Parts: sequence; C-alpha cells; structure tokens
Amino acid sequence: MTRLRSVPRDLYAAAAAVLLVAAAVLVGRNVYTFDDLIVGWPPLLGRWDPHVGPGTPAAVLVGAAVVAYGPAVAARLGRRALLPAAWGAAMAWTWSLALIDGWDRGVARRLTTGQEYLSVMDRWRDIPATLRDFNGHILLHSPDNWPAHVAGHPPGATLTYVLLDRIGLGGGGWAGAFTITVGATACVAVLVTVRALAGERLARRAAPFLVLAPAAVWMGTSADGYFAAVAAWSVALLALTVTGRSLWWAAGAGLLFGLTCYLSYGLTLVAVIGAAVLLLGRRGVRARPVLFVPLLAGMAVVPVAFTAAGFDWWEAYHLLVERYYEGAAAVRPYAYWVWANLACTVLITGVATAAGLRRAVARLTTRRRGGPPATGGVRSPDTADATGETRLAFLVCAGLLALLIADLSGMSKAETERIWLPFAQWLLPSCAFLPHPRAWLTAQAVLALLVNHLVATGW
Repeated sequence: MTRLRSVPRDLYAAAAAVLLVAAAVLVGRNVYTFDDLIVGWPPLLGRWDPHVGPGTPAAVLVGAAVVAYGPAVAARLGRRALLPAAWGAAMAWTWSLALIDGWDRGVARRLTTGQEYLSVMDRWRDIPATLRDFNGHILLHSPDNWPAHVAGHPPGATLTYVLLDRIGLGGGGWAGAFTITVGATACVAVLVTVRALAGERLARRAAPFLVLAPAAVWMGTSADGYFAAVAAWSVALLALTVTGRSLWWAAGAGLLFGLTCYLSYGLTLVAVIGAAVLLLGRRGVRARPVLFVPLLAGMAVVPVAFTAAGFDWWEAYHLLVERYYEGAAAVRPYAYWVWANLACTVLITGVATAAGLRRAVARLTTRRRGGPPATGGVRSPDTADATGETRLAFLVCAGLLALLIADLSGMSKAETERIWLPFAQWLLPSCAFLPHPRAWLTAQAVLALLVNHLVATGW
C-alpha cells in the first residue's frame, strides 16, 4: 500500500522535472542569445528539425514491445538469459533511434566531423611519437592544435579509434558500430551491479528501464556511450569482487577504471560510485582485504603504460582547463548551466527516473529513521527486500552525487546530454522502485522518440 500511496508524490516529482526542462528551454531561448550559450536548441546542443527516417518504424516497434512485454519478460527469463536479452534489446533500441537520422547522418558521419576523433587519424601514424607530443597541441594557440574532442580527452579516447583503423575497421561506419555495440553493454554492467549488491528482484525490475533509456538517443553514436560502458564495467567487476567472486574480477575492475581515467578526465568521479560499492560490500572487503592488491595493480596498468609512452596526464588536465576557458566556457554563463545541465539530465534519464530518485531518497531517509538493518541475523523475505531497496537507493544516490559534483565544478557547461552518460546510467535503476512500470516505460519511450524526431542532436 505504501507504494500506491506514494504515486501522487511520484507524479509531483515527474511534473517538477518537466517544469525544469520547460524553464531551461524558455530561459535559454528568451533570456540568452546563441553567442551566450553556444547551443542551437537550449539546453541541448542541436537544432529544431522535425523529421522521420528509416529507423522510425523500428524505434516505435521496439519501444512498444519493451513497454508491453519488458516487465513480464524480465521477471520470467532465466537468470543466464536476462543479461544477453537486455543487451540485445538495448542494441535494438539504440540502433533504431540512430537510424531515424539515416545511416550516413545518424551513424557513419557522427565521429568524422571536424571536432571529432576520426578527423585526426592521419596524425597518428607514429603512435609513440604522437603520445609524447600530445600535450603540445592541446591549447588553442598551440601549433596544429587538436580538435575540441581530441584536446578535451586523454589520448585513450582517440587511440581507441586509431587502433580500430589499424585492424582494418576504419571509417565512420565501423567507428559508429563499435560505439553502439560496446555502449549498449552499459545496461548489462549496471544490471550485474544491481543484481550483485541489491538482489535479483530489483535487477529484473530495473532491466526494462535500463534498456529503454532516453539516453540511447546519445549513446548512438557519441563516444561518451563507449566511455560509459567501460566505466560501468569497472564498477560491475568491483561489485562482483566484493560479493565474493574471484579476485581476478578485482584486477579487471582496476584495469578498466584506469582505462576510464584515460578516456575522459571527468570520469575520475566514477570513483565515487566505486566507493559506494566498497561500502556496500564492506563485509566482503573485511573478509578479504587482499582484494586491494589486484585492484590497485590493475589500476596501475594503463597509467604506467601511457606515462612510459611519454604522456603526462596531470599536465594534460591542466592544459585542458586552460583551453576550456579559452573557448566556449569563457562565455557560457555558469548561472544558467548549473541548473540547465540538470534539465539535460532529465532528457537523458526521463521523468520516470525523477520519480524513482524521489523514492530512492525517501528510502534512505526511512533507513536513517530506523528502517530494517542491512546486515546480520535471519531475515524474512520482506526484510531482505527492504535491505535490497536500501542498498539500491545508496548506489543510485552515489551516482547522483558524482553527477552533482561534476555539475558544481563548472567543467560541464552544456553538452551534458552526452558528457554525463556515464553518470546518468546509474540513476536509471531507481525506476525499479516504481509501481505501474508500463506507464512509466511509456513516458520514457515517448520522450526518446520525441527528442530524436524533433531535434537534430549534435551527437
């Protein structure tokens, strides 16, 4: 009954999220100019462009199928079948949304524009020499300065696409396909984490919302979707480690976290989510403190390799901050973006997530007031469910904390619909708390379809 009595509050939270987006649109279009915000359709980078495309029928069908059958299928599938089914469904959703813009504009050209990674392939013929010289081209006034996205990320991001090119998968089509295929695994990684830390029931309830996330509009084919997957798998392997699996998972978690930090500077904040996992798995950590040995060893691999190759991460980060304030960040008003960024978050996570986050915060508040204990004793099924919900709420709020730190830092003025994909995916499992999942899934699908059909997004 508590769930049902809270439904009006869920609707209030969803309405507040809608009002936030409306305010960001109205203020962005009527108070500021393009030269202030430097986005075409505030708060999103894009332009108003109602259109349909070859992916439209497929996107509608996939969305309708997940709404109609997703909750029931997720509840009944075998344990081993759930994860590949989620990946396949996420792939279908992301591909169909990308193809609304057609193969060329929606996939093949996304990563080949002047500011993107594939525009500099010819400058990486000698990889060691390019890494040694990478920092010399970050600043705008430096000779042959890197395009925005290359300069704005550690070289691990660009190097990924360079290596794809080297193995014969060159060009925008292969790069887009790789990004969508890997990015779609992010939902699987989050499911693995939720299952390990909060239980099977909540993971199954979250699965359709992870599949049908509005974020898929930008997961295909922004490189940040690929970054999101790598970051998510680092957290997932850590969750498997602290819940008693092989210590090899610890080494894998460390290795992927190290790679994450060399894909995007801001993703060092994934450590906040990792810390939450360690706290939730503290019994396993206390039982096997040796897990920190492979974890730290794995974390060292990528930084040591890049440093040995001549790339200085700390120097590059400070140069990036300087370049950031040489360009758009110098004029984009913090007073607008510090809250309009959150409106972008609503557009990538949906109104269902706003309602789910309300429940997650309420769950943690209830726990602090004397809710069921997290550990110890023989627990009834109801107590076990309540404990799982508290643990899931803690994990979700850790993701929210990481996102808010990124927001307050001022290093994310606009474009957060893609930049925050690695954080936003950790908010989506809060939808597992919601009753009437089909109604909320409908809202998620409609939002994604509207955005993709009405706005020509920049990513």
